[in-house]
Amino acid sequence: MFAGIDEVDWASMEHAYGPADDVPALLTGLASADPVQRERALDGMYGAVHHQGDVYACTLACIPFLFELVADPSVAERGSIVELLTSIGGIELDEDDEEELDEDEIEGAANYAMAAAAVCAGAEVFVGLLADADRGVRLTAPLALATLHAEPPRVLALLRKRLPVEPDEEVRLALVEAAGRLALRHETVADTAAHWLSRLAMQEYAPGLRLAALAQLARCAPAALPVDIVPRVADLLRALRATHPPSGTATRAAAEAASREAAQSPTLIGQLRAMQAAEEAGRSTPWAADLLRTLHGALGDRVEDRVALLADQLCSPDDGQRLDAVRMSGGLIRVWRGPYDEVVRLVGEQLAEPDPRLRDAAAHLLAEIRLLAAPAVDTLAARVAVTSETWVRQWEDGRTSLDPALRALANIGDPRALPVLRSVLERPGVPWDLGHAVAALGPAASPLAGALRHRLAEVPLEPSANGGAAPLMDALASLRADEAMPEVLRVLRGVPEASAPYLRSSALRTLGAFGPGARGAVGELEALMHRSRTRGAIEAADALYSVSGDVDAVLPVLIEALTAEEPLGIRAAAGVVGRLGTRAAAAGPRLRALLHHDDLWVRVDAALALCEVSGRFTETWPVLLAAWTENAHVRVRVADTLARTGAAAAGSGAAHALRAELSSVRRHNARDAGFGTTDIAADESLLTLCRQALRDGDDRG
Repeated sequence: MFAGIDEVDWASMEHAYGPADDVPALLTGLASADPVQRERALDGMYGAVHHQGDVYACTLACIPFLFELVADPSVAERGSIVELLTSIGGIELDEDDEEELDEDEIEGAANYAMAAAAVCAGAEVFVGLLADADRGVRLTAPLALATLHAEPPRVLALLRKRLPVEPDEEVRLALVEAAGRLALRHETVADTAAHWLSRLAMQEYAPGLRLAALAQLARCAPAALPVDIVPRVADLLRALRATHPPSGTATRAAAEAASREAAQSPTLIGQLRAMQAAEEAGRSTPWAADLLRTLHGALGDRVEDRVALLADQLCSPDDGQRLDAVRMSGGLIRVWRGPYDEVVRLVGEQLAEPDPRLRDAAAHLLAEIRLLAAPAVDTLAARVAVTSETWVRQWEDGRTSLDPALRALANIGDPRALPVLRSVLERPGVPWDLGHAVAALGPAASPLAGALRHRLAEVPLEPSANGGAAPLMDALASLRADEAMPEVLRVLRGVPEASAPYLRSSALRTLGAFGPGARGAVGELEALMHRSRTRGAIEAADALYSVSGDVDAVLPVLIEALTAEEPLGIRAAAGVVGRLGTRAAAAGPRLRALLHHDDLWVRVDAALALCEVSGRFTETWPVLLAAWTENAHVRVRVADTLARTGAAAAGSGAAHALRAELSSVRRHNARDAGFGTTDIAADESLLTLCRQALRDGDDRG
């Protein structure tokens, strides 16, 4: 094995972490009889040679040797090597990607193309692996064929031939998934594959196979889905529970053991495997979750169908199915707008379940969706009432945070969170999200002002004060508790240099929120404004204006900041100038010049400020409309200005953009990968602002 490996000049190549002279040892390790050695070698291949999907010259040089390993039945865990080859050869660049490549990326693109050609050239090996004695190999070979083989009709025929004789249920599902992949990638077999999948979804097949067929059909031929897709899937889930009953209480013990293994594993691959084992522990059909995720993703904007399906899943007697449903509910709500009251109520019911994973997932989702969690308010209050020992959570980095159920209750503005927050303030440590919770409660949290002030007075002014003082000041700012001005000034004056920028900003925001009640700080704010650099001067000017209302004192500093080179400084200054309104007319020429700035956000902030300063919206709308179209994340800011000024009635065309936003079922900030914990709240705020702007615009028009 590995004939010619020593003839490759590995030292002349590089991978993600330097010279590739260690690659021969990694390849040898993949063939080791020692499972620890194999795991470390595979970890090295993904961590360095194929780092985050990259293809280097050494990756290309590995391909022939990886094929040798796959073809040798004496090598253990060859399925993981099949997966590695599929990943190396399966990256495709479409025409749009190729057009956007810069010079530094051209070499990488060429490597991807060469890797695809090299792996595809050897893909015939995977044909023989469909019937391999190793289950892991049979599990990975179908997708490798569908991704890499040059003859799609032949591959589909092989998959269909293998299905009736394949003894393993999960491998049968892999064969069905591969058929769906073929249909998506190759029009020549799309109709044939869809017809086969439709037949597999019929009554005479096992429920898992039928569910897999429906999931793939939803991906590649959604028009062929049965009209009764929701009750049909619900029936299949019930059939799965009948034929594969969950193992009950063993789940948690097995999950905890696997989690401990993940923490102890020296390799990322080992940690991922242990985490997967923890997730699947005690589940009789762990693959069902992937099938349902595929189905939900393929149903896309069919929100009503997906809500009905989730409602059924959330009523399942199987803890695992309900846990999956909670997570999938988050995936749905983050991307699509819709009526979620029933789903949210059912998610709330999971807070009373004994499985901590289920309770935690439900609480985190309810905290994330904020006001949308209102249908679960009573179950949240009940949960908070019985979790006094876990109202605050300690993290590995030393920070603390509020229990997600408590945070969710506060986000709704329910006063039942108030006594619990009062108790939290009596304990050591200040949760980083305390300020957010107090702000969400609004005036109902006013009784906490004294305790917040007392805690702030006790915070030691040292670098570690960063985490304690800021949440307390944020909370006091939201309450406009100007009686706490002495405590805030203590922080402003005594803030350590290591914590200065962050804590000083927090203190200035708090004094600004106090407004005229902080007049005693005017002299200090003026001095700070004149001696600080650009960002600090802008923050001090913002606070000074809020406290004194003296436009003449702050406008020269702000206009000077508008000429700075740093985009963030310009944006901050424009934001404050906009608050000054028409009394800042002297800043108009500079704001107009910024409408042509290279930075989109500078253009947007300048346009919004100019609208406030000039009292006219029509001259800025072309800039804002272009930004509205180019970057959806500007929309909340723009809609806020439209709602406050009534500018939608100014004949600018803004009303059309607002109505188009309200007609969209997809959230404006939905991402294909990843999400932010404030995304849902931001989108719900946008919808509210759009409605308000249109309503006020109609009234003024």
